[in-house]
Amino acid sequence: MNSEGTCPHFGTCGGCTLYHLDAPTYITHKSDLLTTALDRAGYPDIALNPIARTGPGERRRMDLAARRLHIGISLGLHRTRSTEVVDLSTCLVLDPSLVALFPPLRDLLRRLQCFRREASVIANLLDTGPDLLLRSDAPLTLPDRLALTEFARSHALPRISWAHTKSEPEPIAVLRPPTTTLSGVTITPPPGAFLQASRSGETAIIDAVLTALPSKGRVAELYAGCGSLTFALARQTRVSAWEGDAASVGALRSAANHAGLAGRIEVKHRDLARQPLQPKELSAFSAVVLDPPYAGAAAQIAQIVVAKVPVVIYVSCNPATLARDARTLRQAGYRLITAQPIDQFLWSGELESVCIFASTI
Repeated sequence: MNSEGTCPHFGTCGGCTLYHLDAPTYITHKSDLLTTALDRAGYPDIALNPIARTGPGERRRMDLAARRLHIGISLGLHRTRSTEVVDLSTCLVLDPSLVALFPPLRDLLRRLQCFRREASVIANLLDTGPDLLLRSDAPLTLPDRLALTEFARSHALPRISWAHTKSEPEPIAVLRPPTTTLSGVTITPPPGAFLQASRSGETAIIDAVLTALPSKGRVAELYAGCGSLTFALARQTRVSAWEGDAASVGALRSAANHAGLAGRIEVKHRDLARQPLQPKELSAFSAVVLDPPYAGAAAQIAQIVVAKVPVVIYVSCNPATLARDARTLRQAGYRLITAQPIDQFLWSGELESVCIFASTI
């Protein structure tokens, strides 16, 4: 059984489905997720690098669902295979400073008029504190604005933002710069921005990526986000970074300029799912680094293999879509050089990985 503590929500909360496994069984299961994916792609008998692990209490991002019930507010994660929200009293995965926000968040949500039935709370733990984004199902009122501002003051939040369902976020209170550092560069991420789930996971990804960079030539970075990999890459080579989210593009470009890296980092806004880079554009690069969303990068991989980019460094958060995209690479003559599993999603059925492919043509 697990020796990291006792979680009162295991068995109902859908987050930690592997929490009950002992350490050796757990590590084998996680590694097997990557081995199986690569075998499906046509790369059998691959010797994986030892798995890099993230510990309890390290997760710096939380994405909670909220529901208003007749008995009060339910705030947490969904029940396994259900839309029901499990009301969490604790979470062994999250940084304790985020867990400490659970009770006051419930009290805040109870009082908000903009929250009628369903809402979500996204928090990124930045260097300057927890950066909160609330999405709710009704318009924001003046009392709501005052309540959110007071919540930010009371709990030392650098920024609290709000959005109506899927609309663009609006900062409600910015009490100090909401900043964090990525590979030594200070950046102001947009509300709710994608960051790697933990610092240790981010470090493991960067280490695996940097070991595979060619000694010469430029690198194309696809799905760059706010720069989780960009600034680390720029220490070794010139980078052209593409990202589809306009707010993330703005944050990445501003941080690069302020750090004096404009000559090493070129940032471009582009939806790579709808408009992937074409072979002619890719031909200028000695390597492609891509960190696609959960759905993978089928459209972009199809263009990469036509361009015959010498080295493809694929950062994956989904073994299933990795298997699909890696199969395309194998069919085009790419060898799998190394595969690094990273247990960034502790006790869940998900796995991060970094796979390095080299063209044989």
